[in-house]
Amino acid sequence: MAIDSSLMNRMEGNDAAAVAQVLAGDEDAYRILVERHSRSIFRLAYRMTANEQDAEDVVQETFLRAYRQLKRFESRSNFGTWLYRIAVNCSLDLIRKRRRHDEPPTEPSSEEETMYQLRDERPTPDRMVLGAEIQKKVDTVLSTLGPKERAAFSLRHYDGMSIEEIGVVLGVRPSAIKNSIFRAVQKLRRELQPVVHLTP
Repeated sequence: MAIDSSLMNRMEGNDAAAVAQVLAGDEDAYRILVERHSRSIFRLAYRMTANEQDAEDVVQETFLRAYRQLKRFESRSNFGTWLYRIAVNCSLDLIRKRRRHDEPPTEPSSEEETMYQLRDERPTPDRMVLGAEIQKKVDTVLSTLGPKERAAFSLRHYDGMSIEEIGVVLGVRPSAIKNSIFRAVQKLRRELQPVVHLTP
């Protein structure tokens, strides 16, 4: 579900104020930014790495890099978008490092598979089983995508970001973002058709 635009504007205004405080020497203000954005950064990192520990490492590295580079942040920019871009780069760095060491990605545990259900509402037992099955198929499809394609799909369908915003985060042309998301959705439709009826 996309965040209300007025709420986003208020949050962004608060982010800009917190950044200004940090740059003025108030290190405690950075804790506010970390608390405000750490969960969304973790969700993005988890979707890209498919590993809880890796995602936690990405969160730490993201906020460390952001703090070191804070002077380069332009107050006219969106702090959340800037932070997402750093998180994507940290995730890609970790994935490359893992591949160099020939470590296969860790399969999500059954607990992790149900960690990020497509819906947050409290489901009935039947819906919990169906939800876990759907999430498993979604995870399987996403694991076949490249890291940037996974990020594009996640930012669009989990975080409600626009194509243009995703392009800024990933440093990719909007047309390429649309193609990546379209391919991911087509794969998901094929995998989920036996489980749920998806309208075209």
